Amino acid sequence: MSTAAKRNPVARVLVGVLGFQLLLGGLLFIGDLQNGFRLPSMGPKAPSLSEPVRPGDQTRRFSPNRVVPGSREPLPERLTLTVVSAGTAVLLEGEIAGGDATRILKQIEELREAPTRAILNSPGGSVQDALELGRALRLKGMETEMREGDICYSACPYLLAAGVTRTVPNKAFVGVHQHYFGESTLLPAFAAVEDIQRGQGQVMRYLDQMGIDPLVMQHALVTPPDEIYVLLPEELAKYKFIEAPAE
Repeated sequence: MSTAAKRNPVARVLVGVLGFQLLLGGLLFIGDLQNGFRLPSMGPKAPSLSEPVRPGDQTRRFSPNRVVPGSREPLPERLTLTVVSAGTAVLLEGEIAGGDATRILKQIEELREAPTRAILNSPGGSVQDALELGRALRLKGMETEMREGDICYSACPYLLAAGVTRTVPNKAFVGVHQHYFGESTLLPAFAAVEDIQRGQGQVMRYLDQMGIDPLVMQHALVTPPDEIYVLLPEELAKYKFIEAPAE
């Protein structure tokens, strides 16, 4: 710090703010490189995904790059389309990467018979691609569903939301957490926050358009990217992913 800054209280404050912004920008940059950054926590770590969830105990450790407990086998690194059920359905498996929406939609358009259902098994990934693909599935009037043992985490629930009807068995797993929306972390802190707020607004508007209660985002917003909040069947019904069971 210069001698003038030391003598001027206002200058000291400005230097401090600038230093804080540079530090926060550096943390955001590191987070982008690591596909999600979380400040150190002194609290206990969340249990692993292999641990069963119970009401009030639904947050689990999460990494999309590892074999996810509950899945049948290691999932593809990019979203993969497989025609199943005699051509009436497509199975969408694997992580949702940038550009997957365009690629998968092209594959669907090229099918001889238009599928009516999309079966999901994905740890999530690119939010923007999930929203784009989800809107297209809704325009096609497709249903979405899961099988027992399948997972739908992170951005995948936005694909699930797109179905004109949605089917989730009790032994399938749907979970939400925070997302990163910024185009570049080489930005002042206020610009990075603006990107996040804009992205969350897009997601909430999308969910509302799909008939899902945007209040499901209250769980996502308080769950760090390296953890996942697993929704219970009653919560899936509460937020309108599925119909509530008959009384």
